[in-house]
Amino acid sequence: MDEQDINIPCPICHQEGQLRMVAHVDEIPYFGEHTQVTVMCHACGWRQTDFIPAEGKKAGAWSLLIDEPKKLRSRVVRSSSCTVRIPELDLEVMPGTNSTGYVSNIEGVLNRFVDIINMVRRDVVRDLSNPDSEQDELLDSLQTLDGLLESIENAGDASPFTVDFLDPNGHSMILDQDANERELTAEELKELPIGPDPAVFSSDDVTN
Repeated sequence: MDEQDINIPCPICHQEGQLRMVAHVDEIPYFGEHTQVTVMCHACGWRQTDFIPAEGKKAGAWSLLIDEPKKLRSRVVRSSSCTVRIPELDLEVMPGTNSTGYVSNIEGVLNRFVDIINMVRRDVVRDLSNPDSEQDELLDSLQTLDGLLESIENAGDASPFTVDFLDPNGHSMILDQDANERELTAEELKELPIGPDPAVFSSDDVTN
């Protein structure tokens, strides 16, 4: 895949002449043909990846009940506009300004939650070392975080939980025969963030 120069400044470090774009067309079973577009800055390392289906998609939500270990292998396509939720654990990751898309599986999605929980846990442990901190409150938080980690570690074996993908752009999908698809409600469409602006450039901005 050849990189193409983009003649605009990097949106993060604002360096000129450092942006490159790579576009790759691929076929994902049950998802169809899509274009993976990656924009990167060679100066600061910023990178944004997104997935654009060949056919237009409606805003929608996908849900999968994780009640057996084999569902951890279910493939997913998560675009930069997708909110991921685990309602039973009160966990949610919403797309921010630097959100990026990925193709993975349910286990990979859960690992991303684990990384975030562990990061918060390290902060709590650090704060506990401060004798002036609210020890009881921090210990409660630590217990809650450890409970979340245990629930995710036992995914498919212990109490089942649901993984939800909610995408206002309709570019995300859970590729499992047991996954449920539905339209987003008007309230969800109003409240859900749509992530970063798409990496769209005019033909004058892109050079081979």
